[in-house]
Parts: sequence; C-alpha cells; structure tokens
Amino acid sequence: MVEVHTTSYRGSADGLPSIAEKDYAALRRLGKKPVLKRNFGFLSILGFACTILVCWESTLILLDIGLLNGGPAGLIYGFILVWIGSLAVFSSLSELVSMAPTAGGQYHWVSMLAPPSSQKFLSYITGWLTVCGWQGTLASAAFLSATLIQGLAVLNNVEYISQPYQATLLFWAVILFAVFMNAIGGTLLPKFEGFILILHVLGFSAVLIPLIILGDHQDPSEVFGRFLNSNWPTQGLSFMVGITGSLFVFVGADGAIHMSEEIQNAPIIVPWAIVFTYFFNGILGLGIMIATLFCISDLEAVLEPPSGFAFIEIFRQTTYSIAGTTIMVSIITIMQLAATVSILTAASRQLWSFARDRGVPGWRMLGKVDQRTTIPIWSVAATTIISCLLSLINLGSSTAFDDIISIAVAGLYSSYLVTLGLLFYRRCTGGIGLSSGPPGMLTNTAGAQLTWGPWRLPGLYGIIVNGFACAYLTTAFFFTFWPDTRAPSVKDMNYSSLMLGGTILFSVVYYLVRGRSDYSGPIVELTR
Repeated sequence: MVEVHTTSYRGSADGLPSIAEKDYAALRRLGKKPVLKRNFGFLSILGFACTILVCWESTLILLDIGLLNGGPAGLIYGFILVWIGSLAVFSSLSELVSMAPTAGGQYHWVSMLAPPSSQKFLSYITGWLTVCGWQGTLASAAFLSATLIQGLAVLNNVEYISQPYQATLLFWAVILFAVFMNAIGGTLLPKFEGFILILHVLGFSAVLIPLIILGDHQDPSEVFGRFLNSNWPTQGLSFMVGITGSLFVFVGADGAIHMSEEIQNAPIIVPWAIVFTYFFNGILGLGIMIATLFCISDLEAVLEPPSGFAFIEIFRQTTYSIAGTTIMVSIITIMQLAATVSILTAASRQLWSFARDRGVPGWRMLGKVDQRTTIPIWSVAATTIISCLLSLINLGSSTAFDDIISIAVAGLYSSYLVTLGLLFYRRCTGGIGLSSGPPGMLTNTAGAQLTWGPWRLPGLYGIIVNGFACAYLTTAFFFTFWPDTRAPSVKDMNYSSLMLGGTILFSVVYYLVRGRSDYSGPIVELTR
C-alpha cells in the first residue's frame, strides 16, 4: 500500500501548476536553485535505473560467488532474500526522495533527519561513504566490462592468455565510451537510456530462449535442493557468505535518486521508477538464474571456467556452439557497457552535489555546471580520472585493485543503513508531519520542518517496512566483510572492512582539519 498525495499551488494561469512549477517549488522548499535541465521522464529514468542494476545480466556475471557458497539452491533462495530486503530498503529510500528530491540523496537526508548535535558530522561522513561507494561502483562496472571482453577472447581463442595491462587498457576504453556518452548528454542521454531499456528486455528473451530450448536440463532436485559448502562450519553460514553476489546485483538503484534534479515531477516519478525497477528486474533476474542453473551439465567445469566466468561455461555446455555462446555473452557485455555509462552519470551527479555543499576538496571547481550543456563537466572529469588512476593498481596487483573497489557495496550499504536508521527513529517518534506549510517555506532540510512527500508508506505498514529494511541492512552489511573461504590466503582475503575503515578515517581526519570549517550541511541557496 502506497499513499500518493497532491499539493495545492496558487498563481498559475488555469489554477493548476505545471510540472515545471512543481519541480521548481520542490527544490525551492529545500533551499536549492535549479541549475540542471530536467530531461528525464518516467520511461527514461526507468531505463536509467534498470541499466544501473542490469539485474539479470549481473546475476549471470556474479554467478560464481553463490555457486561456491550455497550452490544452486543457495543461489535461488539467497536471491529471493536479497530481492525482498532490497525492495524494503528502496521503498523506504523512495519515501525520502519524495520528501527531498535532491541529487545529494543520503547525506542531505541524514542532515535533515539527524539530531542537531550530530547533524553536521553524520551528514559529512555519510556524504563521503556515498561518494566513495559510487566511485568504487564505477570502477567495478568498468572492470567487469573489460574482463567480459577478455572472457570472450578466451572463449574464441583457447591460446589467448589475458594480461593485466590488457585489462587496464580495456578499462580505459570502457570509461572513455562512458565519458563520451555523458559529455554529449543533454537530451540524447534520456533517449539512450530508453533504447537500453528496450535492449534490456529483448536481450533477456534472446538469452533465455536458447537456455530453455537447447539445454539438457537436470532434475529439479539438483536445482532447488542442492546446496554446496566451501568448508564453512555450517551450511547456513556458507549460504549467508554466498549472498554477497546478490547484494552487489541489487546495489545502486539510488543512482536514479542522484538524478532527481534532472527528472520531471521527481517527488512522484523517482519513487515509482525505483520500486518498479526492483519488481521488474527481480523477476527477470530470478527467471534467468533458474533457467541457467537447470542447464548445468558439468558442475566441476562451471566452477573452474577457462574464461573466468561460470555463466560463459554454462552457455557453452548448453549451445555446444562457440558462435552461439559468443552472441549470448556479447549481449550481456553490451548491457554491462551501458551500465557503466549510467553509473558514471550517477557518480558524477552525487559528487557534484556534495561539492556544491562544500563537502569535498576542490569544491569550488567540482560544484560548477557548464552553462552550455548544463552538465557538471568537472565532476564527470574528476570521476573519470579517479577511476583511471585506480585501474593502474591492477598492473601491479589485481588483488589490491579488487580490495579497493570493494568499497562499492560496503560504502553504499552503510550510507543506506545510517539514513534509514534515522528515518525509522523519526517515524517512530512522530517527527515527520503531513502538512508542508505555505508555499515558499523551507522544509526537509537541516533545521527546517520535516514533512512527508507525496509518495509514502502509510502508518504501521511504513514502520514495518522501514524496520525490516534496517534489520536486513544490518545483516547484509555484516556479511559483506566475509571472505569466500574459511581459511583465505592473502590473495583471497576480503579487505572491504579495511577500505571502509580507511574511508571513514580519512573523512574524519579531513573533517577535523578542513571539512568542519567548509561544510555546514546542505547549503540553503534560496530562503523564500
């Protein structure tokens, strides 16, 4: 159950506000000036959100993690668990974007929800966690694209041996393509996202049909009843370790939130786009996972694939054709490339917003918007440079590179947890009102009145969903730090706890040295 309310306005020619007037009023209540063009509607932002998740595609790409810990049955039930938990998380976040539709997202909401004594500090730390999480997500997406291309090369040439420098060069090529699409942006980017949404659906059919028709399907008990354990003490613990692949699949839908200032009627459109994305993509992801698991004929070969990806070996076992497998994998590779474009867009908008509020070094430059294109070019450039510099680490050690980009899940999940924990507190204590007050009054920013937006989960239903989301995030956050095996080597160890701790330590030190004098929370640019 979702409540959708309308807001009364005065002054328009026919007595009813235009969408542009509503958008201006929504930002004005937050004290923000509109500087970005609202080129996105419902379908284009739906395509954007679906492209960032690439749910059915990344379900296949990350199949290896759950197969090792959990097996086929663990993959399916773990996916369903994460799907339900993520839906609760993003339904709750959708309430917040309806209240305050700003590109800042989590750090803005923490600022408006936190007690005055800790508002500034918690908002600042949350901003850094989100920035680093998105930078890590972009590097992860580009690296997956590069390794998928190398996987195709191995599939078609058994003598090919992938080299780190080749992965780095492919990484740069992927990033440059994403930069090109973002630079020409404007009205073209929404059209691109709409096209990718169509390809997302058609590509699903193009991959699913061969799996159903050509595969030698195993017995259902092997799919729904077979669990695997990579030497953890209990099967339950192995299952929980194995869900980390699904956690990565469902992370990042807040990318649509960071585009809020470029979306028409954002307080209503963004929540519906996010919730629909999770319903729709969850169904596609679960369907493709079950179909793929039914097609496993040689599990040992799948667990040690020459290409580095289990799903490529499953496709080969299904089609008995290198050409057919290449076409199917190419569809997924193209979708992963498209995801990198959208992730760069979201990461740069979040960085731009935090720079606008003076939260990062170089905020004067990073907070600028190009007047001709209305794109935060400097933030796009900085995000690109950060990713390219990170990719150089792969030349020396792929393990070190994986450790650094592991901040993607831990950083974003921690920002969700802090935000929703504060929302749960405010909700249970009655700290959020229903009335938005007179037009022009500041609401939903630091020190101002808190009011619900037009999209919310009402009453007890909202409390239950919000509480479940916090419980799920706490559990998921805990298991993001676990290694894949019980006794990992230095190479196989999960260093995401170190990266998260390093991020928090850096942000605290910078806050004490410089940040507390520059950053005061989201800046109020308009007072009326």
